[in-house]
Amino acid sequence: MVMDVHGRDLRYFTAVAEELHFTRAAERLYVSQPALSKQIRMLEKQVGAALFERDRRDVRLTEVGEALLPHARRMVAEWEAARETLAKLVADRAAALVVGMSTSPGRGGVLPAIRSRFTAEHPDTRLRVRQVSWDDSTAGLADGASDVAFVWLPLPEQERYRWVPVAEEPRLVAMAETHPLADREAVDFVDLLNEPFLALPESAGPLRDYWLATEARGGQPTVIGAEVASAEETYEALAAELGVVLIALGNAPLVTLGGVVTRPVRGVSPSRFVLAWRADDRRPLVHAYARAAEALSGGNRTPPTSRPRAAARSRGTSSGTKR
Repeated sequence: MVMDVHGRDLRYFTAVAEELHFTRAAERLYVSQPALSKQIRMLEKQVGAALFERDRRDVRLTEVGEALLPHARRMVAEWEAARETLAKLVADRAAALVVGMSTSPGRGGVLPAIRSRFTAEHPDTRLRVRQVSWDDSTAGLADGASDVAFVWLPLPEQERYRWVPVAEEPRLVAMAETHPLADREAVDFVDLLNEPFLALPESAGPLRDYWLATEARGGQPTVIGAEVASAEETYEALAAELGVVLIALGNAPLVTLGGVVTRPVRGVSPSRFVLAWRADDRRPLVHAYARAAEALSGGNRTPPTSRPRAAARSRGTSSGTKR
């Protein structure tokens, strides 16, 4: 015998078995008595036997009903426990915010300052920091793994996002201390055109081109010495003299760990570091976190109607996470 019994059927059966009265059970379940009787008859049809003996005065469990009752009670209790667990999980997720980043914002305590402002307004919200590989230049925003994220501009499909500036910093060039250009106080970008560069993975999209400074190359192709997807990989590649790399001023300490130096670069634009979120995300916690970042940045935020390039120009903001 194959039965496809719904949890509702077992809940109805348990109520009648405990009340031994259809009207009282219906009131307890907030359903009509005819609807309850119909469901019990359907359950009995599925079981293949009567569950209750009924007459004008009494309702009694049959032997089959007595056998079913402890199992039904256990299954109903387990389902109620499952519902409570799921409800708590949903509530916890609603009161949590995932902050994505590829490297720490650092920069004079930006992250603690934003956290402090945000938690003052939302003390019961849990903040979770999520470290994301440089493969994903949106730091988890694109696939929804992060609710807000510290990222570099430009973003892929920038119209999908809004942001507030966190920092704007000059780009430096990092190289092995044995490099011929390491003795200079500053380097003209034109002198780097033929140098092999360390590149972000191709999945980083327009950010890969940005850190290769393709806009300043006048159409000259870039020589790629190696691909790197973390600060650790960047340092190792620099120390191994596989190439040079542009980095934001605030990230220089991540790679100057011994055997590597940085120099100012003339002829490239500054880097722009922002806190971003998805443009269609209307959740209050997301915008509260953005307001906390905005308060520290001077109040500039992406105009909702900005087009990608216009938005990038109108907001010269940023500083370093990736490079």
